[in-house]
Amino acid sequence: MQTTKTPFWKTKKFEQMSKDEWESLCDGCGLCCLHKLEDADSGEVSYTNVACRLLDTQTCRCKKYSGRKKLVPDCIILTPEDVSKFHWMPETCAYRLIAEDKPLYSWHPLLTGSALSVHEAGISIIGNLISERDAGDLQDHLINLKTCSLK
Repeated sequence: MQTTKTPFWKTKKFEQMSKDEWESLCDGCGLCCLHKLEDADSGEVSYTNVACRLLDTQTCRCKKYSGRKKLVPDCIILTPEDVSKFHWMPETCAYRLIAEDKPLYSWHPLLTGSALSVHEAGISIIGNLISERDAGDLQDHLINLKTCSLK
């Protein structure tokens, strides 16, 4: 008889995860590396398709991940202690889903075994990015996360 091991994200709290486990929760969608605009009155967060200059627009991965905070001082490093504070994270984000005691989506790389599944499912922003160096006014680049299309 074969037993199925319960996935680590269902048995461990964020603080109990190894660094590799923590990092593997990231699905590689690239959405957290987009510039966002927050309404000062309502707190509503709007996403743009403007990527941090370190985000590789072809892969949705940071080109300088280990040194990103030094190169981009306002880069937010997501930590187990702070994950519940980030209301701006997309509804599909594994960190947010787990914090809200919800299951991962079937396309998540931890479930599919493929880093490409997030792109194949159309969840990532790949192919719809513009570098912050070329963007101009962020208001001109608002997107709807449900469809990843310009508003």
